[in-house]
Amino acid sequence: MIPLVHPIFGKEEKKIINEVIDSRVVASGKYVEQFERQFAKLSNAKFGIACSNGTTALHTALIACGVKAGDKVITTPFTFIATANSILFCGAKPVFADIDPLTFNICPKSVEKILKTQKVKAVICVHLYGLSSDMGALLKLKKKYKFALIEDACQAHLAEHNNKKVGSIGDAAAYSFYATKNMTTGEGGIVLTNNKNIDALSRQVINHGRAGHSTHTVLGYNYRLTNIAAAMGIEQCKEIEKWTKQRIKNASLLSNGLKGLDFIGAPYVPKGCVHVFHQYTVRIKNGLRDRFMKYLQENGIGCGIYYPEVIYKQPLYKDLGYKKVSCPQAEQAVKEVLSLPVHPALSDKDIKFMVNTIRNFKK
Repeated sequence: MIPLVHPIFGKEEKKIINEVIDSRVVASGKYVEQFERQFAKLSNAKFGIACSNGTTALHTALIACGVKAGDKVITTPFTFIATANSILFCGAKPVFADIDPLTFNICPKSVEKILKTQKVKAVICVHLYGLSSDMGALLKLKKKYKFALIEDACQAHLAEHNNKKVGSIGDAAAYSFYATKNMTTGEGGIVLTNNKNIDALSRQVINHGRAGHSTHTVLGYNYRLTNIAAAMGIEQCKEIEKWTKQRIKNASLLSNGLKGLDFIGAPYVPKGCVHVFHQYTVRIKNGLRDRFMKYLQENGIGCGIYYPEVIYKQPLYKDLGYKKVSCPQAEQAVKEVLSLPVHPALSDKDIKFMVNTIRNFKK
């Protein structure tokens, strides 16, 4: 079986984790601080605040950007549920905008339609599958309507929009380093920002609201990252640029190999964007997805559906009163998307096998 995901570890990770264990300082410390600096530098951001996972990074970013109970926050319904749940954690209300059918990312026109009729505190754009949202359009809306722009970059390590790294464009950004991401610390996350006030408040939020050793000035949480996880991240940071290039190469080979197949829509990459292919996600047309997915699995090719339902149709959100929400493009996408292996551990032989197998699918 060619796996859909394949975390990569080497002797370097083992060595540095042993260093942490030998130091006896396994909670937050100098390794966390080093990891924060390294990843922020890779993403061209001034500040990095490491935390326990991508969800806590989102929650922290929202708080640090001033989102409070009763506020409204626009986001996409076509993403992992953590994006919307982090808004609920603040006591705020998620408001769902539809997606661009080409990119699967939040549609700026749909966002503006909401902004014209509702007062909104923030917008969370998700750089889904490793592709940047339309940051130029969203920044124009931010200037016009005055809201905090938060990037959910949990799937988009080193992605770019018009020569700018995602994570350095909005007011704050959240990343995940879960085991399936383009780089991993096992579990882990980070908030990036260029704003020193957001940086300072984020550091309090992740550490029980501390302003000093025994002084707590805001409500905070225990969202800290450990030295053990950060140590792994330090070594992964050294490889992520190489792995990203390989993902892009693999995606190109796949797209070229699948040309001419009328039942598959390959990923779209807008001009000026660097797609880092956390997932290589295609559209399977004509109602063929389930049969095609079974065919791939029977022939040794891992695949997955991200995501099989829009957030507002989840039982939790129905109970919260989202039964009448309608985002037609997102609802169509959940019926057609399928993700194929694209990770850097794939060989050219693997990709050739995948392409030949797909091309032999009988509709």
